[in-house]
Amino acid sequence: MIFNFTGRREGMFSTIWVCFLLLLLSPELISGGEIVRRLPGFDGELPFKLETGYINVDEIEFFYYFVESEGNPQVDPLFLWLTGGPGCTAFSGLIYEVGPMEYDISNYTGGLPKLRYYPYGRTQVSSMLFLDQPVGTGFSYSRTAGGWHTSDSLSVEQSYQFLIKWLKQHPQYQSLPFFVGGDSYAGLIVPLITKRIVQENRDERKLNINLKGYLVGSPLTDFIIDKNSKVIYAHKMGFISDEIYENARRSCNENYAIVDPANEACSLALRDVEKCTEDVSDRDILKPKCDYRMPMKSADEFSSGTEQFGLSILTNAEPPPYCIEFSLTHNNIWANDDGVQEALHVRKGILGRWERCNNSLSYINDVRSVVHVHKELSLFGLRALVESGDHDFSIPYVGTLQWIKSLNLKITDKWRPWYLDNQVAGFTSTYSSDHEYHITFASIKGAGHPAPEYYRRECFYLFQRWLHHQHI
Repeated sequence: MIFNFTGRREGMFSTIWVCFLLLLLSPELISGGEIVRRLPGFDGELPFKLETGYINVDEIEFFYYFVESEGNPQVDPLFLWLTGGPGCTAFSGLIYEVGPMEYDISNYTGGLPKLRYYPYGRTQVSSMLFLDQPVGTGFSYSRTAGGWHTSDSLSVEQSYQFLIKWLKQHPQYQSLPFFVGGDSYAGLIVPLITKRIVQENRDERKLNINLKGYLVGSPLTDFIIDKNSKVIYAHKMGFISDEIYENARRSCNENYAIVDPANEACSLALRDVEKCTEDVSDRDILKPKCDYRMPMKSADEFSSGTEQFGLSILTNAEPPPYCIEFSLTHNNIWANDDGVQEALHVRKGILGRWERCNNSLSYINDVRSVVHVHKELSLFGLRALVESGDHDFSIPYVGTLQWIKSLNLKITDKWRPWYLDNQVAGFTSTYSSDHEYHITFASIKGAGHPAPEYYRRECFYLFQRWLHHQHI
């Protein structure tokens, strides 16, 4: 996932394009969903119920994908699922992380990518409502020029309003146990939506959502804690020496996120840290760093020892198949196909090129921490699951554990390994409050950012056990 910290967008549309939108879209469009039975690239009918559509909130038309539980949809819980970024489509979560489909990467020879059924989707045990949020993400759009501007807090409010409207249009799901889930940057948004639901459920005049808890994966939670944790993690993993770490810790007073410009010693110490870590993949410390969106280094910029480790230098715009980013390129080919958009019931002529992650949102990052929100939620009888890949250098698990421990909860399940197929799959611990609030942390051994993109099956079994109150 990508973090767009600038929160500014310049020259987003030409004047002609804006005028066209205003003329075309000023009348409020009818919202609703349609069943998708077939998708280009997938052989035969879909073996699960997929619905797509738009829900309008103010001037925004939010696009969603809904996959009904393949288990017992009358009793299985409902999840609102958000992807990070901000600006990364919910389809990314569906196809790469928690849904019942995947691309057939290994057999790809060009053309429209093939899809196939994935048997370890979380839709085996829950219904999943995937939302393209904030506006400008995926197929979601604004009917007015002013509606394209958004922020963390506005995204939370609009996501809540979307949820209420969707539930009113789908009353058969209103009484089901409900959870909010998401990963990466959505770690800021998920707790705030959960808090909003708790607050609104107190009003008997409004729709009462059967809220049971929330889930965050590889979650951005506090800008300072998470950024500081990168230096701590780098030391734990041996990326920086004891001497470099101690010099940075002492010079920066253990604060690496906000550096006083006058503190030259700290700036120099952090340069040493960066020199050792800049060519390590943020997404997975063991994988090659070959993000095709970034300019690659030339051969002479690498150390003379590069070749002996079998690393190759990228010279083209598309990563090779051994890079995890290679699979991400399938999205742009598949989702921009006219036949695919027709099958998904996407409105024609509204948006230009679809992107998995929109890096040019008109977005203000007005929430810097939600640690206090988790603390407030601990006063209610909710359940929370926090999952992190232990090879994630983007949002290291050590920072996640730090803010969980800062909630001052009781340890009700001590740190221990959890298992799958008689092998250690990760490590877990549970913390509880006096108000029947339980937050479970679980690492996924060997996984990157976010964990389900790397170890999808392991994450499914973790999810299934947690959801059913089983021993993890």
